[in-house]
Amino acid sequence: MTATDPALTALAQGWCALSLLHGRIEAHIERALQTRHDLSVREYSLLDVLSRQHDGEGGHLQMKQVADAVVLSQSATTRLVTRLEDRGLLARYLCRTDRRGIYTDVTETGLKLLEEARPTNDSALREALDTAAGNPELEPLVRVVESLRVPVPAQA
Repeated sequence: MTATDPALTALAQGWCALSLLHGRIEAHIERALQTRHDLSVREYSLLDVLSRQHDGEGGHLQMKQVADAVVLSQSATTRLVTRLEDRGLLARYLCRTDRRGIYTDVTETGLKLLEEARPTNDSALREALDTAAGNPELEPLVRVVESLRVPVPAQA
């Protein structure tokens, strides 16, 4: 294949469209969350992921798992956890069975803020998708996103 190969060109165009859709959605949600709740998209995502932990087997996430879930490096995730802990939205504690393990839970204040921010996140997502659907280049991707149904694991 060469640099002018039509398959590579199509692949690159598809990637650019997907990147554009993601960027527009994230920017729209970011503005809404910052304006109404003083939260970034990353902060909201972290609170959301940690709020889904449970006391059952494998219910508490290690920092690497949290980092993977919010698509950040471990060091960036640790800094984000520290910022939210400083705001009283998260609390860290030692694992009961392995004193080397440190877990993070959402505080009552964090859960309340997440509950207040969830409708903002959801409506901003819907608005961003509706706007993107008006762009012929992005409309097929919007349809794919809307068709995805990711199963939510049952909590113990």
